[in-house]
Amino acid sequence: MILIKIGLIGKGNLGTYLLQTINIEQLLPNTKITAILDEREKARNELPSLAAEYGCKAFHDIHSFLQSDIDIVVECSTIESAKTYALETIKQKDLLLISIGAFADSSFGSLVEQAAKASGRRIYLPSGAIGGLDVIKAAKLDGRLDSVTLTTRKPAHSLTADRITAEQIVFEGAARHAIQQFPKNANVAIVLSLAGIGVEKTHVRIIADPNVTQNIHHIQASGAFGEFDMTIKNNPSPNNPKTSHITGASILAALADIDSAVVVGS
Repeated sequence: MILIKIGLIGKGNLGTYLLQTINIEQLLPNTKITAILDEREKARNELPSLAAEYGCKAFHDIHSFLQSDIDIVVECSTIESAKTYALETIKQKDLLLISIGAFADSSFGSLVEQAAKASGRRIYLPSGAIGGLDVIKAAKLDGRLDSVTLTTRKPAHSLTADRITAEQIVFEGAARHAIQQFPKNANVAIVLSLAGIGVEKTHVRIIADPNVTQNIHHIQASGAFGEFDMTIKNNPSPNNPKTSHITGASILAALADIDSAVVVGS
């Protein structure tokens, strides 16, 4: 079978998870991260040793990175990085984007989508820390999807530096504003919005709770299809409490579907 070669942008918690599970544990057959990009000056010393550890090649500029023989680029860095690299990437390679909050900027989303259509490339947006996107998409296409609400409850220390003793709503409003105030915590709000009724109409509530240890997402939706109510309680990543442990696995699942003859629930 043909080897799928991945170019990775981002070497933090998620990037390291992917390097370990794909290159070392080989959870995805015939798939390997062969290139990793970091243009920051401080990465010039540390990136080569990381690349050597995981059997890939280090790159310090986007042009040579994209000219290498990678098949798809996986971004798991920041919204700023996603906006910096997405347009140039999609002109040459398929792109899997984890910093989905970048799409809260509709002009950016339209520009990248047009570039993808022009180049014949594809953009993949994994579900991240939530589920039920198949239901939301189906309800939207089937007819009227009236309302979608996301309530996110996380350990207080991952949302605020204040010492609080009782749960506190730290945000309530449209998904577009949620990602602006909590760029590392509200990517799920944007992927839910893209599947459903958009960033202006999707209502988001973010709660800092000192009494929980999990990242809890509760989705409610209603429309012509009926009603949808789903809660997922995610264990936080051991290395980054702002990120759910399942987020990395959702990237693996999206990559697995790319080369799968049968795709379930997409």
